[in-house]
Amino acid sequence: MGLGSVLAWWALFGSLAHAVSTFSPARPPAIPLAVKAPYLNSWLRVGSDGGSGGYLAGSWPTFWTEQITGWVGFIRVDGKAYNWLGAPPGVDLVDQTDFSYTSTRSTFLMNVGGKVEMNITFLSPVTPTDLKRQSLVFSYLEVGVHSLDGADHDVQLYTDCSAEWASGDQSAIVEWDYKTADGVAYHEFTRQNQQPISEHNEQANWGTWFWSTKDVDNLSWQSGADVDVRGTFINQGVLPNSKDTRFRAVRDSWPVFGFSNDLGSVGASHVSTLYTIGVTQGDAIQLLGEGEGGSLTTYPSLWKSYFNSDVEAMTFFYNDYGEASKLATDLDNRVARDSLAAAGQDYLTLTSLSVRQTFGALQFTGTDSDPLVFLKEISSNSDIQTVDVIFPAIPLILYTNPTLIKYMLKPLFLNQENGHYPNRNAIHDLGTFPLARGYPDGSDEPMPLEECGNMIIMVLAYAQRTGDNDYLREHYEILRQWAGFLVDEALIPAEQISTDDFAGPLANQTNLGLKGIIGLRAMAEISERVRNDTDAKSYGDTATSYIAQWQGFGINYEAEPPHTTLSYGDGASHGLLYNLYANSLLGFGDSFVPRSVYDMQSAFYPTAANEYGIPLDTRHTYTKTDWMLWAAAIAGPETRDTFIRLIARWIDVTPTNLALTDLYDTINGDYPGGLRFTARPVVGGHFSLLALP
Repeated sequence: MGLGSVLAWWALFGSLAHAVSTFSPARPPAIPLAVKAPYLNSWLRVGSDGGSGGYLAGSWPTFWTEQITGWVGFIRVDGKAYNWLGAPPGVDLVDQTDFSYTSTRSTFLMNVGGKVEMNITFLSPVTPTDLKRQSLVFSYLEVGVHSLDGADHDVQLYTDCSAEWASGDQSAIVEWDYKTADGVAYHEFTRQNQQPISEHNEQANWGTWFWSTKDVDNLSWQSGADVDVRGTFINQGVLPNSKDTRFRAVRDSWPVFGFSNDLGSVGASHVSTLYTIGVTQGDAIQLLGEGEGGSLTTYPSLWKSYFNSDVEAMTFFYNDYGEASKLATDLDNRVARDSLAAAGQDYLTLTSLSVRQTFGALQFTGTDSDPLVFLKEISSNSDIQTVDVIFPAIPLILYTNPTLIKYMLKPLFLNQENGHYPNRNAIHDLGTFPLARGYPDGSDEPMPLEECGNMIIMVLAYAQRTGDNDYLREHYEILRQWAGFLVDEALIPAEQISTDDFAGPLANQTNLGLKGIIGLRAMAEISERVRNDTDAKSYGDTATSYIAQWQGFGINYEAEPPHTTLSYGDGASHGLLYNLYANSLLGFGDSFVPRSVYDMQSAFYPTAANEYGIPLDTRHTYTKTDWMLWAAAIAGPETRDTFIRLIARWIDVTPTNLALTDLYDTINGDYPGGLRFTARPVVGGHFSLLALP
C-alpha cells in the first residue's frame, strides 16, 4: 500500500471512530504526554500503523518502547460516563475537537455529549537554567471543565494510572499505599524487589512512583483491580476510599490507583483539577571514573541536593504548578518567537516538537555544586553518553543553557582522564544506560575520527559562549591528544564508520574528513584561549593546509551543479555536508571554509530532493532530520526553506507511529528497512538556526 493509500485509510478510520479534530501546528507521529526523563517517557502513538490517529480517547498511552503505560480518564455528566483517556472498555468516547502542542505542552479539547467541554493539558516543564526544577522527574496533567450548552451539569471526574509504570517486567510484584502530605493526596507504588541501577525492557527496576492530586473534600480514591476501580466510578461516580491489600504482579488483575473528584454543578465557569505523575530514585547512575581500578562511582539523583525526601520533592512539584506553568510559557513563547523569526511556521512545527524529546533523554545527577548530566541514546541501542548523539543535540543545549554541555561532557572526561580507556582517540560512549562502565579494553564502537572531532568542537562551543577558558586549561592535555589524532588521520580518513553507522563503513569520507579538519581549526582557537601560541599556530597552519587540500579531494567541480562527494574521487556520489555547520557554529565562517563551498552546496541540495526530504547520501533513500536541519541552517534562504518545508510536510503525513524519528525514507515517509530511531535526543539538532552566533 502506498503512502497516499495509507493516509486515505487513516482518514477514513479516524472519521469512523471519532468526530473530526483539528491538529495544530501538525499531527505528529506520536504526541508527548509525560516526557521528562528516560524513565518518565509516555506517548500517544498517532501514525496510521497501529496508532490512534491523534485521538486521546480510546487509545493507550505507551512508553517509547511501545509497552502500555496504563493511564485512564473518565467523566460523568448528568449520570452518564464517557472515556477521555486510555482504552478501557464499557463507555462511550468523548469527541475530540482540537489538539495543539507547544514546546512543553500537549493540549486536547473534548466535547462531552454536547453538554460540557474539557480542556486537557499535559505539561512536562523544561527549565534548563533551573536545575532544581529540571532535576524533578515529574509531569503535570491539568483537566478543565465548563458547560458548553449554557446549562448547569452534574459532573464527576476520574483518573487512574496502573502499576505498569513501575516496571517493564509484568511479572514483577508491586506494592502501594495512599497518603497525604502538604495538601497533596497521593498514591505511591513501587517494585517490591528493588534492583537499583538496572532495567527491564528499558524501564527502571528501582524507584518510587507517585500519582498525585490536591487533597480536597470532594476527592475520593481507591486502589485495586482495574475493572473494579473503574467500574465503581462508572456506576457510582464516587470511590470508596479503600486500599487493596493484596500486593501482586503488574499483570495480576492489573492494579490501578484511582482518584475521583465530584465537581458538583458545573456551569460556564471553568473548573480545573490538577494531577502529577513521576518517579523518585535515590541513586541514579554508576560510572567508571574517579574510582580506583575497576570500581564504579554511584551518583545520586540531583533532586536529592534540594529536597530531604522524595515526598518533599513530590509535594514541591505539585504545589509549584503556578511557577512551573509560567516558566513553561516563557520557554514556549521564546521558542515560538525565535523560530518564527528565523524561518516561519514550518520551522516552529519542528522546533516545538523537539524540546521535550531532547530533554526527555537526560538524567540529572550529582550535587548542586557538581552536577553531571547523563544522556540515554534512546531506541537505537541505549548507550550512555554517546558522543555522536550528544553532538547533534547541542544546538538546543546551546540555545537554552550552554553550561549543560560541561555537565554532559564531564562523565566522558572523568572516564578517559582517569586512565580507563586505552585508545588514543576519544571514546564513543560509556556503556549501556544506566551503567557507565566504559571500555577499559578499548572495545567501544570504533568511530575514532568522528568522536575526536565532536569532542573538540563541543568543548570550544561551550567555552565560546561562557568564556570559561579555565575549562579548556583543565582538559588541555587530552584535547591535545585527540588533536594529534586528527593531525594524523583527518585529511585522508581510513575506512571506518561515522555517526551514521547504520550506513556502513567507508574510506575517504568527505564529510567525515571535514569534521576532523574543523576540529583542528577549533583546537587552534582552544590553544589561543589557553595562551599556547606555539600549538595555536601549528594547529591553525595544519587546518588551513588541510582545508585547501580537502576541496581538491572532495568536490566534484565537473558536475552540474558542482557538489561535494560522499567519498573522495567518487564523482557520481553525493551526501549531506552537515559537518560544515560546525564551521559556522564556531564562528569561523568564510575565513576558514570558503563561501563558495556553502553556495555550491546550497545550489545543489534542491536538485537531490525527494518527496519528503533530501537523502543522507547516494547509498540509500533515507535521511536524517537533524542533519538536514544542520545543512539547512547554513544554506541560502530558498534552500533552507525547502529543507524545512519537506520535513514539516513529512511530520504531518508520516505513517510512522512512535515518538519522532530522526531517520526515515524520503520517498515513502516510513521507517527505513526496519530501523526505528525514535524518541532520540538528536532532534535537539533542529535548533540549528537558533544556535548560530
